[in-house]
Amino acid sequence: MKDPVKKVVIPKKPKKTIGFFEKYLTIWVALGILGGIGIGHLAGDSMEIISSMEIARVNIPVAILIWMMIYPMMLQVDFSSIRQIGKKPRGIVWTVIINWAIKPFTMAFFAWIFFSKIYAAWIDPELAGEYIAGAIILGAAPCTAMVFVWSYLTNGDPNYTLVQVSVNNLIILVAFIPIVGLLLGITDVTIPYDTLVASIVIFIVVPLVAGVITQRILLQRRGKDWFRNIFLPKFKPVSIIALLITLVLLFAFQGQNILNNPLIIVLAAIPLIIQTYFIFFLAWFGGRKLKLPHNVCAPAALIGASNFFELAVAVSIALFGLQSPAALVTVVGVLVEVPIMLSLVAFANRNRYKN
Repeated sequence: MKDPVKKVVIPKKPKKTIGFFEKYLTIWVALGILGGIGIGHLAGDSMEIISSMEIARVNIPVAILIWMMIYPMMLQVDFSSIRQIGKKPRGIVWTVIINWAIKPFTMAFFAWIFFSKIYAAWIDPELAGEYIAGAIILGAAPCTAMVFVWSYLTNGDPNYTLVQVSVNNLIILVAFIPIVGLLLGITDVTIPYDTLVASIVIFIVVPLVAGVITQRILLQRRGKDWFRNIFLPKFKPVSIIALLITLVLLFAFQGQNILNNPLIIVLAAIPLIIQTYFIFFLAWFGGRKLKLPHNVCAPAALIGASNFFELAVAVSIALFGLQSPAALVTVVGVLVEVPIMLSLVAFANRNRYKN
């Protein structure tokens, strides 16, 4: 009698899911906005005490919070991975072109069309210039952190994604100021370059150096597994908590303006949403044309579509102030980004192709 044939059960791969904080970030942002508006309305003029705490036009409490957002992200950056660029250079080149030769200029175009032309009946020209400035700052800051989440959810190549992000981090140090300066100059907004340079140093250079030093010390003492699997996951919520507290402060100062004109959130969101989808599909179909594998093309498109909103919020506050329309636009960018990016992740997964 023959033994019965045993079925070989192949275990299913665990379904990848986004973290709790990241998944519901839009809800937390919305709650932060409502809480901030309520606090601002109740506190009234007493909020001026916090807004006056500045050094070189940089608000100290907000600067501390934004530094807390960025530092955990910089802990993940490994610039030694840049040596891998030579293996798959097309994906890196395409990422650079999308983020630096196309994206800032299309963002400026969409913002100009909407705020200066379509919204002319509701927004006066001076305020329109600041709304455009906020959009430009947002568009000139490519994503450096959340893209790791989007890449993971689309089965992107984690090492290559790290290279893409690392290259963007290097470029942002030298290209962000000239591009923002050029495009803000077009909008006739006065640019305090000393404040812009100070923002880059405070919000990129310092946390980057601190992150690299911390990473090296911890890797030497505790090892890579402990650092990546225990330390980073526990440290991760710090960024989002700091972001939410920052939003509460921002909207506490913006509260009265929003209550007087609640439609401004919707008006600001429209060009940002259009820009996000436009850049993603341009990068996606361009990457397909270049025959990039899915695990490189998907992260490249998602990097182009998303923004380094922590830096954008920081620079807009430093340049134009906590209560400025520019700062409000960058905050609206945070509000709309997560649901849009999740929809693009779903698109990339539905249209997956063989590597």
